Amino acid sequence: MTSSAIISHPIKSIADLPVDKTLATALLSSMSVYSDQLHGRRLWLACSGGRDSLALAALCVQLYRQGRLPCLPQLLHVDHGLQADSSAWAAHVADWAEAQKIPCYILRAQVNGHDEQAARQARYEVMRAHINQGDVLLLGHHADDQAETVLMRLIQGAGVNGLSGMQPWRVQTQGVQRNILWRPWLTIRRANISAYAKRLELPYIDDPTNDSGDNVRSGLRRDIMPILATYNHNVIDNIARSAQLLSDAQETVNAQAMQDMQQTENTDLQLLPAQRVLNIDTLQKLPMYRQRQLLHYWLGQDEPLPPAKQLVDDVLTLSQRDNQDHQTELFWQGRKASYTIRRYRQQLYRMSSEWMSWLKLPLTEQVLTLSSNLFSHSANNLTSLTIRSSDRYTWQLQVKVDALVRLLENSADGIAQQIVLKIVPLNREQRLKTEMAARPQAGKKLYQTLGIPLWLRDSLMVVSITLTKKSEDGSDIQTDIPLLLASPFESWLLSSEQTDNDTDSDAKSNQLAEYIASELSLK
Repeated sequence: MTSSAIISHPIKSIADLPVDKTLATALLSSMSVYSDQLHGRRLWLACSGGRDSLALAALCVQLYRQGRLPCLPQLLHVDHGLQADSSAWAAHVADWAEAQKIPCYILRAQVNGHDEQAARQARYEVMRAHINQGDVLLLGHHADDQAETVLMRLIQGAGVNGLSGMQPWRVQTQGVQRNILWRPWLTIRRANISAYAKRLELPYIDDPTNDSGDNVRSGLRRDIMPILATYNHNVIDNIARSAQLLSDAQETVNAQAMQDMQQTENTDLQLLPAQRVLNIDTLQKLPMYRQRQLLHYWLGQDEPLPPAKQLVDDVLTLSQRDNQDHQTELFWQGRKASYTIRRYRQQLYRMSSEWMSWLKLPLTEQVLTLSSNLFSHSANNLTSLTIRSSDRYTWQLQVKVDALVRLLENSADGIAQQIVLKIVPLNREQRLKTEMAARPQAGKKLYQTLGIPLWLRDSLMVVSITLTKKSEDGSDIQTDIPLLLASPFESWLLSSEQTDNDTDSDAKSNQLAEYIASELSLK
């Protein structure tokens, strides 16, 4: 099976044909720059069979056979099934690789959509699934691609980060998967690659959609770049150089934003990447331009693409409000996840939708009968009680059971016949006395006193101990000792609701509470 898109040169070995000095210098120089990062990593080459990727594969074969390249990359060709000839193209790439004695894998992708972005996403997903953690994916992008990328992003209103274009070395993360994209030819012109492919008579695939003009990139390539070249014949090199300068500027901006974020973030309330929190008071001490850059950087954490300028402006406005409307929320659909941005008092929260769904899961009541006969007398003896759990997040209370029992057994009240630890969801009508209030409170008053955001108010658990003793007449006497009010991020000491301050009782409660800790973990 053949295809008219394949340049009609016979497949032949290219190992002993002349090497292009310019292309080889660019590849080997980039390899030298990233030699430490490349050390010990497996190398793959994304090969569509087009001129650029096939030329890069050919150069790797030549340099490897000459002993100038330490390892030979393995080719990955993705068959999207979007073109009628896609299976012929895959077979052609496999045949060419076999002639060069270079390993090649044909991968098949399911594309959800019909545009180039959907195909690109499917391509990277199937390649990530094939390669291993930490592997390097070699790409044939060049200076013309870089110029087109910068112009596309300029049209879309990108900032410094977007206008810095593609990076020669980029760590790409997707969930727990972490790989590296390596582009050693970003300073090389397409014309150099074309000349090299012509000299070697490479039978590359000339995809007709590349210059059809039916998408933004091909339209820029066909219609706009030739016009720009009439004004300055070095337009490609100049745009690529500007991208490098902007990349350097972005590194400076990121370094400042990271430093500002470290000073501004509230680490006590964070669970990365589910919930990120900034302190507004500290944020507002920064100059306005640094506030904008910090919010841009902060919002874009954990995402491959930065947030839109409008979202940054809206979040900045939210941080500047001086009213007490805590209902306002902003929504951002990122590439990897969707997020809700809210403010409560002087804190800004960026929360993933997955996290917000977890907060709506029901809480699990726990009742544990404590007995010194059931536990070893070890200070490290812990019992984990799960309050809420999913495939992603788990909230538990860690209880030093035998420490609690020993403290109660040695108390002046004597030994209770039964000691029960209770962990129950807070009833909104339940009155509790915390150290932060002079009298018991319930509902909205309690939440406001403790500064609990609206979305966390259904995630509160009351921890108490019930002691059961026999009276002189043989009846049971129960004593409840309130210990803690716990949320996923904080806990507050409780005391008796009696109006007269029972100092001894509160001291005992505080001692008991020391052996109970809230723990929120990400799986």
